[in-house]
Amino acid sequence: MTAGVVVVLNAGSSSLKFSLYEGDAVLLSGQVDGIGVRPGVTARDGAGTKLTAPDLAAGPPGTPAEALLALLPWLREHLGGRPLLALGHRVVHGGPNHDRPCLVTAALLDDLAALSPLAPLHQPHNLSPIHAAMERTPGLPQVACFDTAFHRTIPEVAQVYALPFEMAARGIRRYGFHGLSYEYIASVLPEVAPGLATGRVVVAHLGNGASLCALQGGRSVATTMGFSALDGLPMGTRCGEIDPAVVLHLMREDGLDIAGVEALLYRRSGLLGLSGVSSDFRDLLASEDPRARFAIKVFVYRVARGIGSLAAALGGLDGIVFTAGIGENAASIRAAICEACSWLGVELDAVANAATGPVISRAGSRAAAYVIPTDENLMIARHTRALLADTAE
Repeated sequence: MTAGVVVVLNAGSSSLKFSLYEGDAVLLSGQVDGIGVRPGVTARDGAGTKLTAPDLAAGPPGTPAEALLALLPWLREHLGGRPLLALGHRVVHGGPNHDRPCLVTAALLDDLAALSPLAPLHQPHNLSPIHAAMERTPGLPQVACFDTAFHRTIPEVAQVYALPFEMAARGIRRYGFHGLSYEYIASVLPEVAPGLATGRVVVAHLGNGASLCALQGGRSVATTMGFSALDGLPMGTRCGEIDPAVVLHLMREDGLDIAGVEALLYRRSGLLGLSGVSSDFRDLLASEDPRARFAIKVFVYRVARGIGSLAAALGGLDGIVFTAGIGENAASIRAAICEACSWLGVELDAVANAATGPVISRAGSRAAAYVIPTDENLMIARHTRALLADTAE
C-alpha cells in the first residue's frame, strides 16, 4: 500500500502548488499562478531542473479546482509507471474535532466547509480541489492535513478567551495555525539542533502569513495566532492583533459592515496598509520610502515582543528558530529581531547570519538562534502515506 507516489496539493485563491513524493524524495514540484486571470505553470524535477509544463492558455482554468483537473493527466505522465497512491491536501482549519490527518469523506467535507468563516482567505480554496478530485476520480484516496492539528497540545488555559465560558464549548477558542510548518521543524530539531530538541524553543514562521510558536520538548504549548489566522503578528495584508474596540468604532463611526471589516482586516492592512507600498517584504526592503521603513520596524518590534511573550509562557528560552520566506531569506530582519531579543540571551554571529546558518548565534550564546528551512509539503506526504498504511492494516 505504501509503495508508490503521493501528490501533495496546496491551493490558494489564485494559485495551486503541487509536489510528487516517493517516500521522502521529491520527484517533481511546481505551481500554477494567475488562476482566473492569466494562468501559468512552472515545474522542476527532483534535481531542480526546469520541466516543460503544460500550457493552460487554451480553456484556461478559472479556479484551483479546474487547474488540478487540467494538471492531473500531465502529473500522471510523470509517475514513471509508479502507482498514484493518494492526494494529500493542506487544509488550514480542522476546527475542534480534527486533531490529526483524516481520510476525506463527503461528511468530512461538510464539516470542514462549515469552518470557512474562520479562515475565509484559505478554507474554501483548500477544499475546492478536494471536491473536484472526488468527482473526477472517486476511487482515489484523499487525505486532509490540518494546520491547526499540531496546536491541540496547547494547555486549556492558553486556549480559552475571557468570554462567557459556554462559548468555548461552541468552538470559540484559540486554535493556532502554521501547524504543519511547526511540526516539520519539531521533527528535524533532534538532528539539526539536538540541544534544542527537548528544550524551550520559539519558532518564528515569518512569511506573507506570520506567526510564532512556543515548543516545549517538541510540542506546541502556545502560539500567536488564535481563533483565526488573522490574529498575532502583522502580516502581508492582515492586521494581526488588534483591540476589538477598533472594529466596533469603525462600524459605528464609519458605517463599515461585516464585509467591509473583513476586507479591511484581511486584505488592506498589515505591511501593505502600514507602508502603502507593498505586502511583499522584498519590495519593502528595497524601498527608500519612509513608510516602508516604518512598516519593517513595526514588524520587527511585534515579532520581538511576541518572542518575549512566548518565552514567558515557556518559563525561559533556550533558542529561536527562523523559518519560512522572510525567516529563511531576510538576514537583516533576523539580525534586527535577534538584537531586540538580546535581553533573552541571544548573541548573533553576523557572519553566520549572512551565510544563513543554520546556526546564527555565537558560540556560548545563552539562547541559540537557528535558520531551518521548513517543508510543509513533506509533512503532508508523510501523513498521507502513514494514514494509508494504517488504513490498510
